[in-house]
Amino acid sequence: MKKSKRFEVLEKRPIHQDGYVKEWPEVGLIAIGSPNDPAPSIKLENGKVVEMDGKKREDFDFIDTFLADHSINLENTEKAMALDSTDIARMLVDINVSRDEIIKITTSLTAAKLVEVVDKLNVVEMMMALQKMRARKTPANQAHVTNVRDNPVQIAADAAESGIRGFAEMETTVGIVRYAPFNAIAILVGAQTGRPGVLTQCSLEEATELKLGMLGFTAYAETISVYGTENVFVDGDDTPYSKTFLASAYASRGLKMRFTSGTGSEVQMGYAEGKSMLYLEARCIMMTKGAGVQGLQNGSVSCIGVPAAVPGGIRAVLGENLITEMLDLEVASSNDQTFTHSDIRKTARTMMQFLPGTDFICSGYSSTPNYDNMFAGSNWDAEDYDDWIVLQRDLKVDGGLQPAKEEDVVAARNKAARAMQALFRELGLPAITDEEVEAATYAHGSKDMPARNVVEDLKAAQELLSRGTTGLDIVKGLYKGGFTDIAENVLNILRQRIAGDYLHASSIFDNKFNVISAVNDKNDYMGPGTGYRVEGERWNKLKDITFALDPEKM
Repeated sequence: MKKSKRFEVLEKRPIHQDGYVKEWPEVGLIAIGSPNDPAPSIKLENGKVVEMDGKKREDFDFIDTFLADHSINLENTEKAMALDSTDIARMLVDINVSRDEIIKITTSLTAAKLVEVVDKLNVVEMMMALQKMRARKTPANQAHVTNVRDNPVQIAADAAESGIRGFAEMETTVGIVRYAPFNAIAILVGAQTGRPGVLTQCSLEEATELKLGMLGFTAYAETISVYGTENVFVDGDDTPYSKTFLASAYASRGLKMRFTSGTGSEVQMGYAEGKSMLYLEARCIMMTKGAGVQGLQNGSVSCIGVPAAVPGGIRAVLGENLITEMLDLEVASSNDQTFTHSDIRKTARTMMQFLPGTDFICSGYSSTPNYDNMFAGSNWDAEDYDDWIVLQRDLKVDGGLQPAKEEDVVAARNKAARAMQALFRELGLPAITDEEVEAATYAHGSKDMPARNVVEDLKAAQELLSRGTTGLDIVKGLYKGGFTDIAENVLNILRQRIAGDYLHASSIFDNKFNVISAVNDKNDYMGPGTGYRVEGERWNKLKDITFALDPEKM
């Protein structure tokens, strides 16, 4: 058969490098509306759930039991469940119905009912709902700060730049687990160099991550995964109850934390039980609510390739972000792991959170080039900064970032690198050379950095832990090394752990360590002229890109 030249051209487009699959409900490869999804239902006897979504209590698995006992507002559930799903969906987009009124209803619904409500909305309506249901009025963004060599000097410099560029939270991880203390310290020091009040974390296996938090090296955590079927939990030696216990361990030490979940995880693990991705994710979101956790990182996250392969999958990803907000939780709405070769598709997927705004539009915008991103590559990276800020400027939208001057970035990177050099010297750690400081000041990525002695670093990192080094030792080392302002910023982060104010829902800090949360910055959107508006000083900052022509200088 003779080929159409037009089709030959189309087949060479980046979009054809992505993977796609037709719906396959039996294994869970369906975004919404599997024939195996239950119909919504609730039945109470003596104030106890005896039937939920068509299943009797004696047939509950441990997720069902947890949700029935901890995740539903039982006082209002029968009334809320009796409402027509279309009517609830209309309330979500009705500017005359307040968020507070809707929350009373949506926190009283079962997983099947939540999905049925969301499925009544198209993506534009979901975005309208997302704008109203966000917990914190002011949107923000989160950065990934990693590199393939686990180089702490580069991490500190990248974190400092990320602070200048506006990120409210930053997350690192490791290639080699024993590097964790250095990475956690580096992102802490770098972040507090770039902008006082940035929250930082180090993503690891749970015991190590908790230990670093207890030591004061980190300020929050979010990679505590929950799943929508019992078999996946069992496969990981976990239950909703063990995750809740872990959450309480963080909270007891003043650490902010979120759970993590996402459409497609159960399919990847092979235990989707024939249910749709969004139904299983709704169970995860309800579990998070029942555990008393502040929020959830979701939006498929590292499983994004699975929903992205099926019809309506990206809509389902938006739906899970919305359900999280409907349950009055902070949402870090993913947009992190790369899933497509198409810049058009990448941008379209992000716009659904970028335009209405979420608590954290990305739960991992890579502050490095993609080759340095240790979270399996990011949807957005350091090479996209200018695209992002122009999109903000074009649309008068706050995407959580801001323009940065080269001289400010260079100065912040240099200061962070020098602070790490002084800190390592004061703590008796392997020396950071002037060559490393110079390289980190101007580096794009790890390819521009001199190699460190990995064996020596790993030995020193473990000795750091064995001798009981804490966040206060970091403060002392910075102070003695001459970086008193950074020392004070790190100390203020530790003070906040004691105060506990940032354990309120959807909390971040401004650069004076004032808490901005869903309590004192409550989303009050009810149509035009209300809610968060990009204006005044913030708009002047967002539109002032350095590469725009200035008539006064022409």
